[in-house]
Amino acid sequence: MKLVASVLALALLAAAPAPPPVLDRLIADAHFEGVVVAGSEDKPDTVIATGLAAKGEPNRADAIWRWASVSKQISTAIAMQEVEAGRLDLDQPVTTYWPDWPQVFSDRITMRDLLRHTSGLADPNQSGPTLPDGMPLFYRPPAGQGSMAYEATHFCAEHPRAEPGVSYHYNNCDFIVLGALLERTTGKSFASLVDERIAKPLGLSIGLFDPERPAVRHVLGLEKPGVPENIGNLGTYGASGSLYGSPLDLYAFDRALLTHRLLGEAATDAMWKGDPKLGAAALGQWQYSVTLAGCPAPTSIVERRGQIGGVQIRNFILPETKRALVLFTRRGDFDFGEVWQAKGFAYEMLSTIGCRA
Repeated sequence: MKLVASVLALALLAAAPAPPPVLDRLIADAHFEGVVVAGSEDKPDTVIATGLAAKGEPNRADAIWRWASVSKQISTAIAMQEVEAGRLDLDQPVTTYWPDWPQVFSDRITMRDLLRHTSGLADPNQSGPTLPDGMPLFYRPPAGQGSMAYEATHFCAEHPRAEPGVSYHYNNCDFIVLGALLERTTGKSFASLVDERIAKPLGLSIGLFDPERPAVRHVLGLEKPGVPENIGNLGTYGASGSLYGSPLDLYAFDRALLTHRLLGEAATDAMWKGDPKLGAAALGQWQYSVTLAGCPAPTSIVERRGQIGGVQIRNFILPETKRALVLFTRRGDFDFGEVWQAKGFAYEMLSTIGCRA
């Protein structure tokens, strides 16, 4: 399996010191197989890779992985760049920018609704045709029907679950519509926006799976030992889940947010403000406070998670300590626990690295 890493990723990998023994023990005790990247500077102070990416191929922090729903975090940053520039408004209805969007509540659904999953749009994971293997047809569409522009005006515009603004419901259609909206308002493909706004400025080798082209070579997952994953066409997830890159690239993205190289402080704060009434949902991510073991006071956590098939990701940003923790595994059955409940593997990892000076 040939996996191509960015020059930046290779430099970060070479610069990483040996991990502290306590992290090795936590990883061994949890039987974690994957990649850990953490730190408070552009060069991470912790890079660990354990287990295999494929037969005879050890996991690497510079390998290309699918980012699944962590893609939503990158999509949100691009959307907030447009808001910060005054070209879009979070609280204007979609029809302000897309007058002929054919959704029954199109004049009431706002960008904020899309970003925090209160739109009421149809959910491809819960409705619509399903293939014999259980995969929604949405993720294995006929040729020509897998683009964000198509799905945003067809399935995602049909049969809404609820009226907008009534309740939170996690849904990929929200970000597929958001991606299509950004394409219309900027006049550029979403892949181009990712390249121009994120990849090139930060020197990252990230990109977008294309529904009409063969998938980029990347780390494959397992639902559980010996059970291949069922992932559909990775390009059909669009702005909701089609990005790929390395764990080191994701860490570099986190650092760019923490140092305001992508967004100013006010826009970043608005993006990261969780709403307790919506289960701590912020815009494209979650934000909450938790007392980490070893920290003197409750710590603000910005969390983004993703999973398609057997690949799971946890991305944690700690604005107060300027630290980030990135976790990737190709095991769909691995239990990260819940940080907000102060228990589990991810909580223990954060407690170990979250307050380090």
